[in-house]
Amino acid sequence: MQFKKDEHTVFNYRDIFFSYHMSEDKRCSSMAHDHYMVYVYSGEYRILEGKKKTVIRQGECVFIRRDNRVNMEKLSVGDEPFRGIFMMLRRPFLRAMFQKMEKREVPADAGRFRQSTVPLPATTEIKSLFLSLTPYFDSSVVPADEMMELKQIEGVYALLNIDKRFYATLFDFTEPWKIDILGFLEQNYMYDLTMEEIASFTGRSLSTFKRDFKKISDLPPQKWLIQRRLKAAYDMIKEDGKRVSDVYGEVGFKNLSHFSVAFKKQYGFSPGK
Repeated sequence: MQFKKDEHTVFNYRDIFFSYHMSEDKRCSSMAHDHYMVYVYSGEYRILEGKKKTVIRQGECVFIRRDNRVNMEKLSVGDEPFRGIFMMLRRPFLRAMFQKMEKREVPADAGRFRQSTVPLPATTEIKSLFLSLTPYFDSSVVPADEMMELKQIEGVYALLNIDKRFYATLFDFTEPWKIDILGFLEQNYMYDLTMEEIASFTGRSLSTFKRDFKKISDLPPQKWLIQRRLKAAYDMIKEDGKRVSDVYGEVGFKNLSHFSVAFKKQYGFSPGK
């Protein structure tokens, strides 16, 4: 298959993406809603998480945890375009796979990864998995869905064999690894997330999220978020001496007027006072 210079092409075969990118421009994307394994066939892949930068080079592989705080860049290196394989691991697929697993082999004491990106060692399983997929970059033959599903299963077992923390990270929708709702919200209250996204990030359906939230708070989730943002703003203004105009966006409000009205309703006086 022939590619033209400066074009960006992506083929998706059952949630396995073959990406070709040749351009001087960096292509960025944020908010990974699903887990990914990313293998760099050529070029370079950069992942930015706050001030931390992870660079994945030719022949290397990285796991990207479902997260809302990472940005990704695909880069050519010299005359070599970026070519990468992105294996998406959606929750429905992981649920179905977990149900078929022998539970006696599952380590209940496994903790999850805290970082959003996990560079993977070049194990035999990882190398053989992605080398078996690279022919599809240049082939016009479309692989069967069943073959791609087997590759996804192979990818999951390759991760589980690397570190038992992948059990808790991949299967965070079941006990004992369910993500703590309040812990997640404390770390992410300032981000513009919908209830559906918060539910997804905590490993739950929207209905399950609402049901679980009722067990830990008398407030509806949206009202809890507003009160948490206002408390953070109050502390920043009073304790840190920050300006109101700088604070409202930092805690997650979209405009100053909405913030001021909500603040006065909560505390009985305007944030300026």
